[in-house]
Amino acid sequence: MISLFRLLSHLPLAWLHRLGAVLGWLAWLFSPTYRRHMHENMVLALGADGTRRVRNAAIAHAGRTALELARIWLRPVEDAAASVVRVSGWELVEAAVREGKGTVFLTPHLGCFEVTAQYVSTHLPVTVLYRPPKQAWLQTLVELGRARAQLRIAAADLSGVRALLKALKRGEAVGILPDQAPKVGEGRWMTFFGKPAYTMTLAARLTESGAFVIMVWAERLPGGAGYHFHLQRPQQPIRGNTEERAQSISYEIEYLIRQCPEQYLWGYNRYKLPRGVEAPPERL
Repeated sequence: MISLFRLLSHLPLAWLHRLGAVLGWLAWLFSPTYRRHMHENMVLALGADGTRRVRNAAIAHAGRTALELARIWLRPVEDAAASVVRVSGWELVEAAVREGKGTVFLTPHLGCFEVTAQYVSTHLPVTVLYRPPKQAWLQTLVELGRARAQLRIAAADLSGVRALLKALKRGEAVGILPDQAPKVGEGRWMTFFGKPAYTMTLAARLTESGAFVIMVWAERLPGGAGYHFHLQRPQQPIRGNTEERAQSISYEIEYLIRQCPEQYLWGYNRYKLPRGVEAPPERL
């Protein structure tokens, strides 16, 4: 698999996106479970009409998410950064640097979320949280692709959390995927598109440090033209206790997704009940 990814990394981004669209449709056609999760999640968030409008594009973009990793992870970080052809909101990062505060980048599974930390790392140090995969070959790819000069990776365990907090204390940046389903004991039930979803509290706790909070996503441009890097302040201040902050972050993620619903990973089983976690009420 690593050899295959190395081969794919030499293809133009436009080719990878074309092949990725085919892969997305194959996954949708041959996996009833994936197809069901995607449909249920989209209808819940977008309604029947919205689902019909974006479903085909969402299927293709899910495949593109997988194949574009080859170029992002296995090419020099300068190549990944160069694929970001437009940036909106970088002044927020500059303001955080001037203040000398740490910055928490919150990046949902929207667009090309892997390129965000790569781009940021070409401008300032950033530590990103990741959950080590079960497959050894994939772990090797993650280490190759994410461990760059100013890009540090921190495993999703106690030592990783400490690494994030230390980075913030140094006035550096950290990045996290706040819509990733956490393990038992690492989350709370929060509303996500009107339905309870077991939600990590770590992102909320990081915001309690007083760091700047910036919502980030990279829009995949048509025809393999690259990415539009969006950086936005939360629509509402992230404040209150940990649970209130976690709920606010979920609402902010919803806001980002509505900007480009066809590029969200709808097939992810966001509403699963982790083993050992008590089922939530139907409504929170």
